[in-house]
Amino acid sequence: MNCPFCSHPETKVIDSRDTQEGRAIRRRRECEKCHARFSTYEEVEIFRLSIIKKDGRKEEYDRNKIEKGLRRAFEKRPAAEEKIERILGEIEYALHEKHTSEIQSREIGSLVMEKLKEADDVAYIRFISVYKSFGSAKSFRRALETLE
Repeated sequence: MNCPFCSHPETKVIDSRDTQEGRAIRRRRECEKCHARFSTYEEVEIFRLSIIKKDGRKEEYDRNKIEKGLRRAFEKRPAAEEKIERILGEIEYALHEKHTSEIQSREIGSLVMEKLKEADDVAYIRFISVYKSFGSAKSFRRALETLE
């Protein structure tokens, strides 16, 4: 592990802890040259997963796409970073638990909506307003009513 401050290749682990309910390991490290401290996170790499789009195309799972949508939904919300990381971990854990190599994109969308609804009402509404492409105020109002 190279030090992010001085690029020295030798670092030592000071502390290790499980995070995200055991799905990742947080390691506190110290550079042996400049003595700077930093944290690294190690996660189990998700298996190869193909996403089947609405039009039938297949593409490889991309965590960054989900993260980008979550970041938009959580923009200027309290504790956004920790909620985003927790939700991403929960989604990937749920996908891994399905033990499949292909999944419909709408299943992932539903999973994201479910996790957002549990975590933050405003982020949930922001996400579904884009995901469901509301065509009218009436359909938007119906979505709000599901929260009440």
